[in-house]
Amino acid sequence: MGSLNENYHSSVPFQKPDLGAASYEEFQERITLLLSRWHGLQMAVQNQWGGHDSFQKSQQLASDIFYWFSQSQALEIEDLENLLHETMLLSLNTEIEDGSIEEVAEQLMIMHEEHLRRNH
Repeated sequence: MGSLNENYHSSVPFQKPDLGAASYEEFQERITLLLSRWHGLQMAVQNQWGGHDSFQKSQQLASDIFYWFSQSQALEIEDLENLLHETMLLSLNTEIEDGSIEEVAEQLMIMHEEHLRRNH
């Protein structure tokens, strides 16, 4: 996964828009789709490095990310990277050192910005 936006800023002030349930559902589906394409996470799930419930843990990660974006606070990419790293390490027993955590976090932040723009 390459960088999608060279001029990307690491901090995005959160704006809680009044969106319908369908819009939130679409954003949640996009999070799940992105995670399904993350090789490191999928290897951990397929090999059950987090135990027999590794798939459920990956689904929980998607929910946790969606919840993280719904918080009414400034969204710092470093916090999202920490969430991804801690989940991979503590829940899925997987140490990711290939730079993909940062790439996934950046893509998630961009997706969130696009989601907000489409719904304003």
